[in-house]
Amino acid sequence: MELKRNIYGKLIQWKEQDTGRVLELQGARQVGKTYILKKFGEEYFRKMVYINMADISGQNFLECLSAAAAWKPGEPRIEKPLQKALYLYDSEFTDDKDTIVIIDEIQESSHVYNQIRTFAREFQAYVIVTGSYLGKTVQSEFFLPAGDIDHMVMETLTFDEFLDVFGEREVYESIDLYGGGTEADYRRLMEYYDVYQKIGGYPAVVARYAEDKDMEACFELLKTLLDIFINESKRYFKDIMDTNLFPKLFNAIALLMLQEKQGIRDLISELSKITYQEDSGRMTKKMINHAISWLQESHIIGYASKALDCDYKQIKDNNRYYFLDMGIAYYFLRRTGAPYDTVKGLLAENFVYLALRRRIENTSEIAGVAPWFATYEKTKGELDFYVRSLSDYKNYGIEVKSTDQEARTARKLLEDKKLDYLYLLKGRTKGGIKDRIYIVPLCLADRITFHIAEPQ
Repeated sequence: MELKRNIYGKLIQWKEQDTGRVLELQGARQVGKTYILKKFGEEYFRKMVYINMADISGQNFLECLSAAAAWKPGEPRIEKPLQKALYLYDSEFTDDKDTIVIIDEIQESSHVYNQIRTFAREFQAYVIVTGSYLGKTVQSEFFLPAGDIDHMVMETLTFDEFLDVFGEREVYESIDLYGGGTEADYRRLMEYYDVYQKIGGYPAVVARYAEDKDMEACFELLKTLLDIFINESKRYFKDIMDTNLFPKLFNAIALLMLQEKQGIRDLISELSKITYQEDSGRMTKKMINHAISWLQESHIIGYASKALDCDYKQIKDNNRYYFLDMGIAYYFLRRTGAPYDTVKGLLAENFVYLALRRRIENTSEIAGVAPWFATYEKTKGELDFYVRSLSDYKNYGIEVKSTDQEARTARKLLEDKKLDYLYLLKGRTKGGIKDRIYIVPLCLADRITFHIAEPQ
């Protein structure tokens, strides 16, 4: 089954822009990076050179690099040894605009990673590097090629990509946000959302569901993917205790999602307490901080920041964690033993978090480097998400609760003019507009806009 991915269009745009920089494609393991890059290479270039630094092709390329750079004192200096290495690796290589070089799992070789600047400055051919564990490249032996690299992130299937598998993407893209569609269409989209919030968007999991609709088989496949991630991560840690933390940390993050309100002042301390059921010493905090950073760099979890009183000038970073795939979120939230209605509410919040994170990464529409939630001192309450628009410079609130009563703080923020507009995202609604409150079906979170007012 071929899954249509939104990032494919971005790869085509990158080629057309011809920035002269190397593209680094980031993303978690098993999201389809290698497949999409090979497809891109085959369809848009006359010649593709593919090298995987984690297998024999990577070893062969390193041998070619060594041979190309071989030099003795007194001999003429070797010109362009990197091009020579590619000629040695593939005799049909030509350094021109019809050629693309794809280097997979580049984190396995600091020597090759440190050639990125040379690729960018001396090559006519397009070059893309990728890997599932690029967090390793922050280590000292890896040279940061600032200014010579473009970045893209490939995530698991988004909801619109998921719907495309079942022929419902056109309905999703055309249906009115505020009730102008048919009841049947809204209901059908929410039924698909109910599946998506449980199995998430890993391509193998979605393909399995499309094949036989077996949810339990999907959960087992998710568990297998998690086990592989944990086992593979062991190769990048000096202390095996660090990787043994991962299962406990996943559970601790899910528990924090259930327990915490108003944001956590010190997330690492709280995770330490939950993980070990006791106050943790400096060494334990260091280990947890290391593991959390790895999970973030591996695109397994992401963070949200806190805005005090919906003030974009008072942002406290790193106050809450979310999972970067809905299936992973459901897997661990379910394992806490919390009632399904509670889990369902947290999944809805995680779903909107991912929508806002994509907006920040792919557009210049909203402020911040991570999604924000907000607190309001006057009510001692919390707003699920707060957005400062860079289109109309207005403040938008997003409440993901299922009842109007639960939006008390959000409505008070609107009344006190801390917010200019409020989105209420609900599971079972056709949507509607009343004054400055916009009610939208939850499954359409990716389609809400933040330019209701005219730009100033």
